[in-house]
Amino acid sequence: MATVHEIADRYIEQMAASDPISATDWGVAGHDDRLPDLSPTGLEEQAEIEREALLALAGAPRESQEDRIAVEVMEERLRARLEMREAGEDYLSLRALGSPPSSVRQVFDLMRLESEEDWSVAAARLRAVPRALEQFRATLVEGLSRGLPCAARQVLATATQCDAWGGREDGSRSFFTTFVAHYPGGPSRRELADAATAAAGSYLELASWLRTEYLPASSSKDAAGRERYALGSRYFTGADLDLDDTYDFGWAELHRIEDRMAAVCDEIAPGASRKEAIERIEADPALVIEGEEAFRRWNQELIDKTISELDGVHFDIAEPIRRCEAMIAPPGGPAAMYYTGPSEDFSRPGRTWYPTLGKTRFPLWREVSICFHEGVPGHHLQIAQVLYLSDRLTRFQRLDGFTSGHGEGWALYAERLMGELGYLETPAFELGMLSAQAMRATRVVVDIGMHLELAIPDGEAYHPGERWTAELALPFAIERSSAPPDFMASEIDRYLGLPGQAISYKVGERFWLEGRKAAMDRKGAAFDLKDFHRYALDLGGMGLDQLARELQRY
Repeated sequence: MATVHEIADRYIEQMAASDPISATDWGVAGHDDRLPDLSPTGLEEQAEIEREALLALAGAPRESQEDRIAVEVMEERLRARLEMREAGEDYLSLRALGSPPSSVRQVFDLMRLESEEDWSVAAARLRAVPRALEQFRATLVEGLSRGLPCAARQVLATATQCDAWGGREDGSRSFFTTFVAHYPGGPSRRELADAATAAAGSYLELASWLRTEYLPASSSKDAAGRERYALGSRYFTGADLDLDDTYDFGWAELHRIEDRMAAVCDEIAPGASRKEAIERIEADPALVIEGEEAFRRWNQELIDKTISELDGVHFDIAEPIRRCEAMIAPPGGPAAMYYTGPSEDFSRPGRTWYPTLGKTRFPLWREVSICFHEGVPGHHLQIAQVLYLSDRLTRFQRLDGFTSGHGEGWALYAERLMGELGYLETPAFELGMLSAQAMRATRVVVDIGMHLELAIPDGEAYHPGERWTAELALPFAIERSSAPPDFMASEIDRYLGLPGQAISYKVGERFWLEGRKAAMDRKGAAFDLKDFHRYALDLGGMGLDQLARELQRY
C-alpha cells in the first residue's frame, strides 16, 4: 500500500510530464524544452492523473498527524480541480489573468539561461509555441460545441495581450524577440531568432482568430451566476462560503477601513479629504522614485532590509529563503504585481514582478505594503518556507498545494501584520496599506455583486437599490480603492474572468485573523505570536476550511 509521500511523488512526476509549464514552475528537471498539450486530449490526460491519485489516496495509511494533514490537503485540492473540469471550466479559460496563452508566455520568465545548452532548450520550447496555441484553439472550439462560450470581454482582453506579446503595436518588439535578444551569441542564434519569430507570429494569429472567428460566437454575459460562482469560490478558497454573508462582510470591512483612512488623512493634513491627502503625499519628492530601474532597486533594497530585520526576531528565515529578487514584469500582462516561487532546489530564487504600465514615476505611499505582500513576510516567506520543509511535507504540499484563499489571505494578513509590528508608522505608508485593504474589501463587494447580480444596499450612497454591472463597478472601485483608472479597469476584467478568485484575499485574511484570535483566547498570556506563525506556516498550503480546523489544534 503506497504512502501519501509515494503517491504525491508519483503525482508530481506524472503531472510534470503532462504539464511542462508546471514542471518549470516547480523546478522539476527534464521538461523545459516542451509545452503542455492544451487540446481536450491533453486536458483529459491531466484529469486522469488527478483521478488516479485520488483513488490511491483513499487507501493511504494515516499513521501520523502529518500523514493525515497531507492526505486531506491533496484530496481537497484534487477534488476541487476535478469539480472545475467536470463543470467545463477548462473550456472557459479565456481570461485577463491566468489564461493558457498567458501561462505559455510567462513560463519563459522562469527558464534557466546560463549556458549554450540552456539556450538550446529554450529554442526547443519556443518552437513548441505555435503548436501549443493551435491546441488551445481546438479546446476553445470544443467548448463552443459543448455550449460553453467564453465572455466577449475576456476574448478581447486575451486578444489584446496576445497582440502585445506578439509585437503588433507600432514600433514595439515582440516579447519573444526581446527574450532571445539576451542570448550572448553562439551557434543557436539563427535557431532562436527563427523560433522567436514563429512564436510571435502565432500569438498575432491567435489574436486575429479570437477577434474574427471566436468573438462572434462568444457570450455577451459577464456574470457567472450563483452556481458557477459557488464552484469557483470553493476552488479558490477551499471553503464552503455563505455568499450573501460574505457580501455583507465586504461592505462592513470597506466601511471600517474607510473610517480609519479618514483618520490617517487627517494626520497627514488636518481636515484633508482622501484625495487631498494623496495629492500631498504624491507631491513630496521624498516619497517618490523616478525611473523604472531605480524603482526596481528600491523594491530590492526593501525586500533585503525586511528579511534582515525580521529574521530571528519575528520569524526564523532559513538561508535559502533569504534571497528574493525584485523584477520588472514584461509588458502585456495584467496590471497587478505578482510573485513566482523558487524552484524545488532553490537554484532559481523567488521573485516579485512589478508591471509598470509604462510609468516612470512611482509614488511610494502604497508600494511599501505591496512589497510586504509579495515578498516578506507575504508570499515569499510563505511559499519558500513550504519548499524548504522537504523533511516533513509531501512533494504535493511543497509544489502544488497552493490555495488562493490560504496564500493570498496570508499575504494580506502580512500587510496588516507589518503595521502591527511598527513598519507602517509613517502615515503615508499606513494609508497605502489601508488603501490596499480597501481595494480587497471592494473586490468582495463587486466580485460577488457582479457575478450574482446583487442589489446595492439601500443604505449606501452609491446607486442604492441598483444591481451590479461592470459599468457600475468600475467607477465605484476607482473611488473606493483610490487606485488608478487603468489599473482598476484591468482589475474588473480580471474579476469577471475568474469568478470567486478576487474574494480569496479578504476572505482568507478573515480566516487567518479569526484563527489567531481564537488561539490568543485559548492560550492567554502564554500566546507567542512568533510561535503561532511558525506552526501555521509549517502546515503548508491548504483550503481555508482545513486551515480553520488545524489552527484549532494549536
